[in-house]
Amino acid sequence: MAAETAEDELAESSIHEVLSNDRRRMVIEHLQQSDELTLRELSERIAAQETGESPPPRNIRQSAYVSLQQTHIPKLVGLDIVEYDEREKLVELKRSDKVEVYMEVVPEGEITWSQYYAGLGALGVVATAAPAAGVPGFASVGGVPIATTVFLLVLCSALYQRYRQVRD
Repeated sequence: MAAETAEDELAESSIHEVLSNDRRRMVIEHLQQSDELTLRELSERIAAQETGESPPPRNIRQSAYVSLQQTHIPKLVGLDIVEYDEREKLVELKRSDKVEVYMEVVPEGEITWSQYYAGLGALGVVATAAPAAGVPGFASVGGVPIATTVFLLVLCSALYQRYRQVRD
């Protein structure tokens, strides 16, 4: 696998600028669920999401369509995140891997997955060292069952995280 060149990399500031707009974020989210959509399909889905109505009001659909066509899709094309076929009015996701890590929204009071795994790793180190240190309760169990339990927790956590990403 070739290393990315500076031209291929997407600046973090560009990613934040792209994701700072709700409609651009929704474009990426909808394209992650469907590999490609027409501009009309995208505008209808976004209008429905914004209004909570199905079908959404015509003026909202039209507003979404115009803003996607004139502003948001060109911005995403310029950053090489999507491809747009003007003749077919077809939008296709090209580089979601560059932005999806920034799209995880963590509600206030909750922790990120990286914080969760760091905590789980710290717990694993302490728990597997405890038998060697003679900590009561751990010494009788031994390090191998404890390490196996920690690895199973990591595996189950990763599978659950992947399930949540696919479902959401």
